[in-house]
Amino acid sequence: MKVTSFYKWKGIHVSVSLLAVVLTAVILWTWEENPFVTTLQSAQEQFRVISSGNIVNGPSDASHSSSSVNFTNPSARGTQNNDRNIVPSSKLKDCNYAKGRWVADNNRPLYSGFQCKQWLSGMWACRTFPRKDFSFEGYRWQPENCKTMEFEQSEFLKRMQDKTIAFIGDSLGRQQFQSLMCMASGGEWRMDVADVGYEYGLVKAPGAIRPDGWAYRFTNTNTTILYYWSASLADLVPLNATDRKSDVLMHLDHPPAFMRRYLHRFDVLVLNTGHHWNRGKLKANRWVMYINGKPLEDKGLVDLHTAKNLTVRSVARWLDQQLPSHPRRLKVFFRTISPRHYRDGDWNTGGNCNNTTPMTRGSEVSKDESSDAVIASAVEGTRIKLLDVTALSELRDEAHISNYSAKTTNNVSDCLHWCLPGIPDAWNELLAAQI
Repeated sequence: MKVTSFYKWKGIHVSVSLLAVVLTAVILWTWEENPFVTTLQSAQEQFRVISSGNIVNGPSDASHSSSSVNFTNPSARGTQNNDRNIVPSSKLKDCNYAKGRWVADNNRPLYSGFQCKQWLSGMWACRTFPRKDFSFEGYRWQPENCKTMEFEQSEFLKRMQDKTIAFIGDSLGRQQFQSLMCMASGGEWRMDVADVGYEYGLVKAPGAIRPDGWAYRFTNTNTTILYYWSASLADLVPLNATDRKSDVLMHLDHPPAFMRRYLHRFDVLVLNTGHHWNRGKLKANRWVMYINGKPLEDKGLVDLHTAKNLTVRSVARWLDQQLPSHPRRLKVFFRTISPRHYRDGDWNTGGNCNNTTPMTRGSEVSKDESSDAVIASAVEGTRIKLLDVTALSELRDEAHISNYSAKTTNNVSDCLHWCLPGIPDAWNELLAAQI
């Protein structure tokens, strides 16, 4: 009896063991075949990739490829600073790039103001001026709740492979364009960069001082960076196309024809406007405001602030409507206005910005809201991102052209445009972090 019971119990034990093996095999097979489990594994792998290594931190974007967060810190530019590590992904949603401080950085500037002659206009190349103090070049912007990695030209171009970055705006937009060209090329002469302005109709017209813009392509990565001059972002149509002195219809409710025509070719679009919205500019350019295809009759819109507000809202609304159907997953940024720093007068009344000491206005921006309420309000509720640079630029009054340019006459100071290398480089670093 005992022997029989022993073998009976042993048989039960073996059966249980076999059952356990079968169940284990079923569970493992289910784990491998179950799409939910596979998805979970994939998500965990993605989290590990994004949460380690050197990346640019910013709000997550499900529509963007994983390459958009593979922005490495170049060892060639020195040892990585410990305070520039990534932040937990749970806090990325709180990132405000406009809130932070200017900090000294020995790796600045990102390119030489002497060498970037291929892209940098002589009127903004302050290293060639009689100016002696260039301490303004030695700072970078450090956002408070999001930390960006060092800009590195080859990695940036790799990320932007087969992509087109377009700047549309006024002369400050042109400065940002030239800044990015210098940053992406390292300020060095490049034989692998082709002038492709003709592809966008950006050629100098007969009798014109310059073309309406420029477009260059880094052929090794097929990366195109272009700029188009549209100071107001309203559609400008000459009343008489054959007469350069005729009035120009300024359609406040139409985006520029260039934007409408070439939008499908852009991957990143950066807009700006602001400083041409004054009576002097309208008169000098012979702009006549139109709305709904008719001359402006609403006296309320005669106020230029209201007219500007209508235009930027119209452009933002039109772009927001285009984005869902855009084939290239377009990212649109509306840059806030770049501040002027005239004191003791204006540009034509003896105003100046002769200060050369950095941070006399402070080094930190602590407020959450934008200093450019017009642009911030226009993009609110849209898919357009705010490239908020006003407050951080307001702190840098020592970095303007001032009266140091060799071309300056009659003691006129340029306290609107910036020296390059300079503040627009920081704008582009924040742009690169958010692309």
